[in-house]
Amino acid sequence: MGLFKKNPFGHYQFLKKWLIRIFGVLTHRRYRGYNELQIEGSEIIKNLPDTNVLFVSNHQTYFADVTAMFHVFNASLSGRVDSIKNVGYIWQPKMNIYYVAAKETMRAGLLARIMAYAGAITVERTWRAKGQEVKRDVNPNDTQNIGKALDDGWVITFPQGTTKPFKPIRKGTAHIIKNHKPIVIPIVIDGFRRSFDKKGLRIKKRGILQTFQIKKPLEFDYENDSIEDISTRLTDHQKRKNHYNIAPSISPNGNEIAIFSDVDGIMNLLLINSLDGKIIKKVIEGERNSEFEELHVLKPGITWSPDGK
Repeated sequence: MGLFKKNPFGHYQFLKKWLIRIFGVLTHRRYRGYNELQIEGSEIIKNLPDTNVLFVSNHQTYFADVTAMFHVFNASLSGRVDSIKNVGYIWQPKMNIYYVAAKETMRAGLLARIMAYAGAITVERTWRAKGQEVKRDVNPNDTQNIGKALDDGWVITFPQGTTKPFKPIRKGTAHIIKNHKPIVIPIVIDGFRRSFDKKGLRIKKRGILQTFQIKKPLEFDYENDSIEDISTRLTDHQKRKNHYNIAPSISPNGNEIAIFSDVDGIMNLLLINSLDGKIIKKVIEGERNSEFEELHVLKPGITWSPDGK
């Protein structure tokens, strides 16, 4: 009976498990070998309930982002902390992880169709189709399927709906949160656009630091928060003081700290006071364009000269 067990979408669990195992083994070195995936906050994953969890993330490639999440989630559930060392964790994967993806993308070739079987909830884009701008209503079957996936397990979504940087959050995600009241976990990734091509299949560069930060659950007042309120909470890092700060390095005299931070919305190298945390100056500023979305770092370390200058 176990061989023929299906999930709520009619997919055979036995076949899905083997697809996850095979893809997990084949892709592991893309994050631990050719490049290095630095993880933060994986302890949060271990304490989540088995169902009705929604992960909201920025989006940099079609497939590499989701693949990394399958690795991190399963490694964390197996007891690893901020690490995907030893791919053995993928042998018994969590079977009820789903991800929202454009129907057009997941039908573009045999490989995409196979990957869709591993957990894709395909939806029709409301703003773009076959490379052309369109404007159409949300397909109610799409939102029903996302709700069905939340009832069964965890769902990964990319509320910007595109791999292009700095696009606004689409309100469909806020509607899902309002209606289904899931636990919402923000994820911030970086370095994937530099590591892989747009589809996330081909390795473009090696030796890139990829960062993967899992943040604490967002808090909502489901009874009183409007769709606008929820959308704001998904993006307003300044209000929530929920920033990405990495690689702090204390100056030789102990008075200053150099740190990579997105407190201004993009990643910059900042110099801050070690006593009160106030920003002294911006040493290097990131840029906002599709080729250089943020200030990227190849290795997670900042070194001071002996004189502290």
